[in-house]
Amino acid sequence: METIKLREEYIKLGQALKAAGLVESGAESKDVILDGYVKVNGNVEFQRGKKLRAGDIVSFNEKQIKIEA
Repeated sequence: METIKLREEYIKLGQALKAAGLVESGAESKDVILDGYVKVNGNVEFQRGKKLRAGDIVSFNEKQIKIEA
């Protein structure tokens, strides 16, 4: 499981996918999110700008990202 440490209060979903190296660009993150391939805390998420906070778990392509403070 990949871990992302927050520098601020939150990170947006599209940015988190890119920071974890699961996508190569913002455009790719937009596509996979809008196509319903990304889950946040077990639920499909369609908002690229969804604010992720400490404790959130993102799942994509059989990989997970944990958001930590």
